[in-house]
Amino acid sequence: MPLCVDRVLAMEREYDLLVIGTGVAGSDIAWHCRDAGMRVAITDHQDYGGTCALRGCVPKRVLAGAAATVARVHNMQGRGVSGEVSIDWPELVAFERTFPGPIPRRKEEGFREAGIHTYHGFARFIGPNRVTVGNDTVTARYIVIATGARPHPLNVPGEDLVTTSDEFLYLDTLPERIVFIGGGYISFEFAHVAARANSKVTILQRSGRLLKGFDPDVVERLVLASKEIGIDVQANMPLRSIEKNGAGLRVRAGREGEEKTFEADMVVHGAGRVPMIEGLDLAAGNVATDRRGIVVNDYLQSVSNPAVYVAGDANPLSPQLTPVAVMDAHLVVDNILGGNVRTADYSVVPSVAFTTPPIASVGLTEKRAKEKGISYTVNAGDLSGRFTNRSIGERHVGYKLLVERETRRVIGAHLIGPHVEEVINIFALAIKHNLTVDDLALDAIPWAYPSGTYDIIHMIYPLVRK
Repeated sequence: MPLCVDRVLAMEREYDLLVIGTGVAGSDIAWHCRDAGMRVAITDHQDYGGTCALRGCVPKRVLAGAAATVARVHNMQGRGVSGEVSIDWPELVAFERTFPGPIPRRKEEGFREAGIHTYHGFARFIGPNRVTVGNDTVTARYIVIATGARPHPLNVPGEDLVTTSDEFLYLDTLPERIVFIGGGYISFEFAHVAARANSKVTILQRSGRLLKGFDPDVVERLVLASKEIGIDVQANMPLRSIEKNGAGLRVRAGREGEEKTFEADMVVHGAGRVPMIEGLDLAAGNVATDRRGIVVNDYLQSVSNPAVYVAGDANPLSPQLTPVAVMDAHLVVDNILGGNVRTADYSVVPSVAFTTPPIASVGLTEKRAKEKGISYTVNAGDLSGRFTNRSIGERHVGYKLLVERETRRVIGAHLIGPHVEEVINIFALAIKHNLTVDDLALDAIPWAYPSGTYDIIHMIYPLVRK
């Protein structure tokens, strides 16, 4: 592919590729295209590094790890372990900050060393192939939008009083009473951390369905575990308003005529995220949008402007998960370099909520299998009695497997308990490569023992051909 000539004319530069966003998707695309010989620029209006490294997975996992440690000690009380442990919030957050701290500088230096030009500021289209960033104008043959996501608008009075999930990660002190808006993984993960740090926690979910995308039976087990540590989970409780109440906040929620009031010191937004594309002036770039965001084809290319591709959380088609962003990045790179040779496939994407204990899911739920008309067998059970779980005092351990009746292929796996964030990847591999329950049996693989993975044997045993 011939290189574009870099020219400077009235603060205007020309490239083969401009990437908007420096998270995992944007970064991978920039680096791979630069390695292929393209002249590349990248920009961000926030610190370089993106959501996962700075405002998501990495800092969240540090907090969740502390909560899991406290939970483990609590579960072992009276089982050979004595003495209470607690979370020192300021000390924990200080430790957490050591992880993202060096990332922005290190990432920008890495781009520059690779020959990628870096910009700072809000990007705005002024044509199908032209973008302004601050006082600079950039022209590029291809433009990739990898701007990530932002909290979904709540559209209620007092919305400005809400604390975002980004802000929650770096609170200097943890309030005594916290209300989380939304019953998804963000609220549940942070609620478990806050509860283990001795805050009084409430989760308000607008509908009756908590943690959509996860199996309802597994979610029911998690809700029980949540309530046991003091989390008040309120379903069918749509948010009505938030207002100041002295030094605190008053939250009104509930269906019309059945409203309730909740007092809080902080209200945290956990009600989902939407592509962060406002301010890009997409109309000026001939980039079509709908209510979900940028309209893309199966190649993650704008349907109205073939110069534009979308990746990561800004892509309305993909689950908002870091590994999916990486997958998007590789797809977009191949399509830019090779001419639309790969299409997006999100059929096998494992998901995990890092609660205590965590839950995990991959493949089809029962509802989805029925919608697709698939004849399947279900095997579900409780593994809290297994010595691997009983030995650490974990009582909330269970599973549900879906197996296609005719082929015996694994088509869905839904887990709760220790190490499920690891075990779910085995099931993802099985679904992706059409493995049967017999392929996973002890006769086929002598799983390491004792381990969380070995418990797969107990999950599939009733389904294996004798």
